[in-house]
Amino acid sequence: MELAWNSRLFLLLVRSRTIGELLAPAAPFDKKCGRENWTVAFAPDGSYFAWSQGHRTVKLVPWSQCLRNFLLHGTKNVTSSSSLRLSRQNSDGGQKNKPREHIIDCGDIVWSLAFGSSVPEKQSRCVNIEWHRFRFGQDQLLLATGLSNGRIKIWDVYTGKLLLNLVDHTEVVRDLTFAPDGSLILVSASRDKTLRVWDLKDDGNMMKVLRGHQNWVYSCAFSPDSSMLCSVGASKAVFLWNMDTYTMIRKLEGHYHDVVACDFSPDGALLATASYDTRVYIWDPYNGEILMEFGHLFPPPTPIFAGGANDRWVRSVSFSHDGLHIASLADDKMVRFWRIDEDLPVQVAPLSNGLCCAFSTDGSVLAAGTQDGSVYFWATPRQVPSLQHLCRMSIRRVMPTQEVQELPIPSKVLEFLSYRI
Repeated sequence: MELAWNSRLFLLLVRSRTIGELLAPAAPFDKKCGRENWTVAFAPDGSYFAWSQGHRTVKLVPWSQCLRNFLLHGTKNVTSSSSLRLSRQNSDGGQKNKPREHIIDCGDIVWSLAFGSSVPEKQSRCVNIEWHRFRFGQDQLLLATGLSNGRIKIWDVYTGKLLLNLVDHTEVVRDLTFAPDGSLILVSASRDKTLRVWDLKDDGNMMKVLRGHQNWVYSCAFSPDSSMLCSVGASKAVFLWNMDTYTMIRKLEGHYHDVVACDFSPDGALLATASYDTRVYIWDPYNGEILMEFGHLFPPPTPIFAGGANDRWVRSVSFSHDGLHIASLADDKMVRFWRIDEDLPVQVAPLSNGLCCAFSTDGSVLAAGTQDGSVYFWATPRQVPSLQHLCRMSIRRVMPTQEVQELPIPSKVLEFLSYRI
């Protein structure tokens, strides 16, 4: 009955249009493990797309060129090993700032990626600023890679030069995120149950260790204003951290299984978390209230079933830049696009063995990585945001929930601003 219902629902939903595919080349040796594409990432300025191809390599492609290739040559594109390969120590300063396709050999299996860009006026928190090895300019674009051996390597995207090698984690670095304010503050999440805060403008100095997780940390995400960090992990853990004082704000309770992904809305008013319990929750991060629930199994499983092997594990979640849509990826071989004010997906797409997903910088494309090291792209639902929604996002960028609730406005407007209707 359940299978029949889900099958009929899938047929009724609108299919997303496929934009293209980047298929990983066949491995030079017969080895099934190590090919997983755990992370896909778009550069903040939209210039590059990067993903872990498996077997310790990261592929970077100019995003505009990639889209043109899909338009000219069709959707399929098998990545070629003949692309410029940049070794761990190689550099080419003559081509700086010119986007080009290349491969980086990271030396170990890559579990996480993150782009970071510098803003000159954002100074390092270190006092002794005269002794820095690196002075990052406004045009600097960095790529951080988290490896299986616990190391984090920082690369210059334009030259492929290895800039920093951060060593402190004792287990797999499962996720990385840069502060969006251009300060080049990097946070890493690891299986060693810790999060570590690094200041790349201080030559990669480790500023703080955030402790609180009792098990693996799967993912972390900054709020848009860089003041708050969410971290999620095994044993149902969802933590919020104050990144000015490096203290825990609160623990969010509600999931029934490991929580593996998180993402803030563009205005910072909402937080999405994805769990193996078949659910995506949308939270108000300022008070810990669950505002919406997107289920991937009908009827919703009981807590006992949701806490076990339910065949609908949600692997990834990502907020679109329009603040209206999110994407989720689950083990039932489907990618779903949701509107934050609707119970059912507005579009779906088939995908086998998916592991991660991310929206492009302009929100027009969703990229998803798979267990064989490939990437698939779909056009996202396009809708002109209402003036009310744009005003809401502008207000919520500067006002937390507590301040909104104190405004002398009608209750319906208050509910709208609080994302309750």
